[in-house]
This record gives sequence, C-alpha cells and structure tokens, in this order.
Amino acid sequence: MVQGLTEFLPVSSSGHLVVAERLLKFEQPSLLTTVVLHLGTLVATAIVFRKDLLALLLAAPRLFRRRRPGETADLDAKLLLLLALGSVPTAAIGLLFRDAFERMFSSVAFVGVGFLLTALVLFATGFTRVERRRPLERATPLDALVIGVAQGLAIAPGVSRSGSTIATALFLGLDRGLAGRFSFLLSLPAVLGANVLELRHVGDEGWGAVGWAPLAIGALVSLATGVAALVWLLGGVRRGRLHRFAYYCAAAGVATLLGVAAGVL
Repeated sequence: MVQGLTEFLPVSSSGHLVVAERLLKFEQPSLLTTVVLHLGTLVATAIVFRKDLLALLLAAPRLFRRRRPGETADLDAKLLLLLALGSVPTAAIGLLFRDAFERMFSSVAFVGVGFLLTALVLFATGFTRVERRRPLERATPLDALVIGVAQGLAIAPGVSRSGSTIATALFLGLDRGLAGRFSFLLSLPAVLGANVLELRHVGDEGWGAVGWAPLAIGALVSLATGVAALVWLLGGVRRGRLHRFAYYCAAAGVATLLGVAAGVL
C-alpha cells in the first residue's frame, strides 16, 4: 500500500519506504520484493495510460518521416521523441551516480531533508502562472531534457519523482495536463530499466527467498492502490492543486528528522 499510494502522489515513495522499513523493523526487504512492488505500480501506469501507449507504439514507425508541406504535426511522434530525449539524462544520472544515491538510502536524516526539499518545490508551483501555458505543439527538446534531469535527481530518497517532474514542467510553462501526462509516461522507461538492472542480482538471494503468495498479494495491492492514486493525482494537477501536497511533505520531513533525533528511526 505504501508503494502504490506514494509512487504516484508527489510525496516520494522511496522516502516513505525507507521510513516504513524502519518503523516496521525491517532490516531490508528482499530485492525481489522491491522489484515486484515496483512492477505492480509500473503496470498501474500502463493501465491508466494505455491509450497513450498504444498511440506512441503506432507512432514509432513515423518517428523520422519527413512532414509534407501543409501537413499537420504528428503529435504522437513528437511526444515519443520528447520522451526518448527526456530518458537520456535520467539514465545518465542514474548510472553515473548510482553508488552515491545508494549511500543516501542508508541515511534516514537525508530522507527528512529530501521531504523538505520536495515541500519547497511543490509549494512553489502555487505561484506559477495559469495563462499562456504551452501545449504539446509548443513543447521543445530542451523542455524534455530539463524534465529528464529533474527525474534523475529525484532518485534521491525523500525527493518525489512525480512532484519534481510535474513541477519542473509547470515551471517551464507547459500545460498542466501535459505536465502530468509527460511525467508519468517518462517514468515508464526509467522504472522498467532500473528494475531490469536489479533483476540481475535477484539470483544472488534466490527466487525462493520470498513466498509467491506474499509477492502476488504485494504486487496486486501496489497495482490497485497505484491506479487509484494516479487517477486522483492527475485530476488534482489539472485543477492546479499540486502545491497542497507541500504541507504534507513538510510535516513528513519534520516528523522524520524528529524521529531520527529521538532515536525512533
């Protein structure tokens, strides 16, 4: 449930999982458990954006076709290209700084700081202008690259991936609906790639380390709660309510740091 709800809400799933593990006295969930829970929310994203994914798949053969004079822009092909561009800085940051990010996960205090940083970013979205927002037709490759950098930096625990990417899109002046849509479509290759890399190490602990029933239940719960959270968040983004999550993140950050100081976490 923690994974499903916080993966999409702009409150940092990684930060919540670190805190939940400490509160539940888990030394560390098995790698297979972590991968399966993330795959559950990956499927949730695919379900909610199934029409977009089909359109992008059909647009792939048209990606580099030259447009004829007077022909309208192929927006699906453009979106696919922008998603590909945005994935490049995310992959580069994740691979180059992987060890540094992994060390951050061992510090609950850093999670608290990450929550506070997320709160500041989300609060700032409340001051973005509503008028003259750019639709997909006016989105640029630079927009995609900047959002991809934001997604890469959000690997840090406590820093929300969805909050960072949606907020960055809003700061760049993109349409609210496009901001949410681009954020979650951009997450698909990042999450899928990261989990494929992690699956290589599952063999070290053995596939039988965790029972299949708990894995199946975990995947289904993360999928179901993920769909509900994602649909709810997209509606909130379109109505300009992203900044309201800042108060929760600020409270979570303060509570986490106090928990560390008190020796609870």
